[in-house]
Amino acid sequence: MAHVRSRDIETMSPEQRQDTLEELREELLQLRAQQALGGSASNSGAYKQTRRSIARLLTRMNHGTKE
Repeated sequence: MAHVRSRDIETMSPEQRQDTLEELREELLQLRAQQALGGSASNSGAYKQTRRSIARLLTRMNHGTKE
């Protein structure tokens, strides 16, 4: 899974957001494992980008529940 933009999140259905969130969390888990085992320099920005995408999704999901 790649970077998820806010514009993309707005067009997703709630089910798609949930699926994307699960995929991103799985990717983050794999990136953490890579980092713990020595990590590759080629993916240095992927960890931060994945964390931010998860935060964007969670923010949008929580914003929708409060309204």
